[in-house]
Amino acid sequence: MFRSSKRRTAGRRNFESAQINPSSEDSYINNTLFSAKLSFYQLPPVGEITLDQFETWAIDRIKILNEIESATVRNKTYKDIESTVLPLLNQYLPLTSSNDAEKLKLNKQKDYYSHFILRLCFARTKELRDKFIKNETILFKIRFNQLSTRDQQVFIKSLNLPWDFITPEEKQIHSDNLFKAIAPSLQFQLQLTDDNSKRSFFENENFIKLPFENVSDLVSHRSIFLHKGYAYIPQFQQLQLLLNEYQSHLSTQLLSAAHAFPSLDEDDRILPILTHLSTNSNVSYTPDYESANSSDINAKSIYTKKINSNFPLCASQLMNGLNQTHHLKYIARQQFTLFLKGIGLSLDQALEYWQNEFTRSISLDKFQKEYAYNIRHTYGKEGARINYKPWDCKTILSKPRPAKGEFHGCPYRDLNPENLSRNLQNMGLSEKDVMDVVEISSKGEYTGACTKVLELKSGINEVVVHPNLYFDRMRQSQVKEEEVK
Repeated sequence: MFRSSKRRTAGRRNFESAQINPSSEDSYINNTLFSAKLSFYQLPPVGEITLDQFETWAIDRIKILNEIESATVRNKTYKDIESTVLPLLNQYLPLTSSNDAEKLKLNKQKDYYSHFILRLCFARTKELRDKFIKNETILFKIRFNQLSTRDQQVFIKSLNLPWDFITPEEKQIHSDNLFKAIAPSLQFQLQLTDDNSKRSFFENENFIKLPFENVSDLVSHRSIFLHKGYAYIPQFQQLQLLLNEYQSHLSTQLLSAAHAFPSLDEDDRILPILTHLSTNSNVSYTPDYESANSSDINAKSIYTKKINSNFPLCASQLMNGLNQTHHLKYIARQQFTLFLKGIGLSLDQALEYWQNEFTRSISLDKFQKEYAYNIRHTYGKEGARINYKPWDCKTILSKPRPAKGEFHGCPYRDLNPENLSRNLQNMGLSEKDVMDVVEISSKGEYTGACTKVLELKSGINEVVVHPNLYFDRMRQSQVKEEEVK
C-alpha cells in the first residue's frame, strides 16, 4: 500500500497479499477504482504510496472532516456547511475535470487512499466510528449534490443497488396511492402548496421500487407507499436512500477494519501515524486531569478569581448557585462534580469542597450518609468503579432544561436574553460584545455563543465543544499573560 526505505515487518505482509500484478495496476485504478466522479469506496486500494503521502493525504482529508464536524456542533445548516466545505474540497481533494490526465488521476488516487487510511484511524472505537460515518456521510452528500443529474444517475447505476425504476404502466396502476403518499413531502420538502403544482410535479416524477426493509426509517414516518413488501419512493428522495446505503456500508467496513487492526501491531511505521491522526484529528475533547494547568487546583483555590475566572458560563452558574443555596440537585451536582474533576480537582479535595459547601445548610452526618458516596462514585471509587468522563456540550444540551431553583444546563440555551446579558457583563464583556453573543445564542447556536466568548476573552479561535476545553484554553492564555508580565 505504501513505499518506504525502512525495513519490512510482519505486518507489511498483510498489505503485500492484497497486491495485484503491477502490469495491470493502471488498468485496475483507472477502470475500477477511479472511473467515477463519486465512490462508495467498496474495493480496497492497491499499489504503493510513500509514507509521506500516507500521512499528508490523510491530514488533508481530516481538515475537511474537521470543518464539517465543527460546523455541525455549531448547529449550522446544511447550506452553510456546504458553502464552507466546497472551497476546502477544491483545495485539498479536488475531483473536478482537468485537462491534465495525470493530475486528475493523482487527485482521485489521493481521495481514495485517504478515505481508507482514515478508516484505520477511526475504526478502533465505536465513538470514533460513529464520528467518521457521520462526517463522511455529509461529505458524500455535498459531493453528490455537486454532480449533474446525468452523472448522479450514472453513479447510482454503477452501484448495483436493489433499486428498480417502475414503468409508466405500474405508476399508472398505483397513481392515486403514490400521489397521496408523497403529497406531504411535496409541500414540506419542495414547498409546493397548491394541488396543480403538486400534480404537475407528480406526473413528471419517476419512482423507485425496492424492498421495504431497506427504508424502515421512511416506513415509520408513513411517507411512502407500500405494496406487497415493496416500497415506492419518488426520485427526489433518492439521496436519502443513498445516504442510508452509504452509512450501512461504512459501518460494516469499519467493523471489519477494527477486527483486522491487531494485525498491524508489529508495524512500527504506520501505527504512530494512525495514533497521532486519530487523537488529533477532530473537534472532540478529552480533559487532561494531570496537566500542568491543574497543579494548583484544590478545594480552596477554586474560590479564587485566578481559577474561577477561567470557568465557562455554565460552570460559573453552577458555582454561583452552590454558593447561594449551599446545595445543588442531582443533575447539577453531576455536571459540576465532573467539570471540577476535569480541571484536576482530586477526590479528596472534591470531598472537602462539597462538604464545606453542603454543611452550611445540612449536618456533617447527613452529608456523609447522603452525598459523599455519590462523589466517590463519580470518581470511580464506588459501585461499578467506572471512571466517568466530564460532560461535553452535547451531553449537557441533551439533559432536561433546569426548572426554577436548578442551575444545571447551558446558560446560552436556558437563560432569557436579559439574564444572559447580565451574566455576560459580569464576565467583563462590553455592551457590543454582549449583544453579539446574545444574538448568536438566539439563533440556537449555543456552542457558537460560547466559542465567541472564548475568542473575546482570550483571543483563541477554537470551537468550544466541552466546558473543560474552555477552561483549559483560558488557563493557557492566563499563563502566557503571566509569563509576559
